[in-house]
Amino acid sequence: MTIQEAQQKVDQWIQSTGVRYFNELTNMAILTEEVGEVARIMSRKYGEQSFKDAEKENDLGDELADVLWVLLCIANQTGVNLDQALEKNFIKKTSRDSDRHQQNQKLS
Repeated sequence: MTIQEAQQKVDQWIQSTGVRYFNELTNMAILTEEVGEVARIMSRKYGEQSFKDAEKENDLGDELADVLWVLLCIANQTGVNLDQALEKNFIKKTSRDSDRHQQNQKLS
């Protein structure tokens, strides 16, 4: 599935099942909440915190998909084509950072 196809599938789901998009500010708050859930799993799985018994079933993939879902919603409702935006972002990063990371001794 391409990003554009994902945007279309989310839009179809919203129209058929979700009734309508939450407003942009609500979706921004939801995105922040979902990123927090990813952070909780990351800090426990890869960081120094430990899981609480009730958290052991948390699924990083599912939480990342929740973040992607809300990003796709925000893109749809604000008219952003994420395929095009990502391509443009690759060009920007390649131009700006063409040798920066290779010269970063911290990455050696």
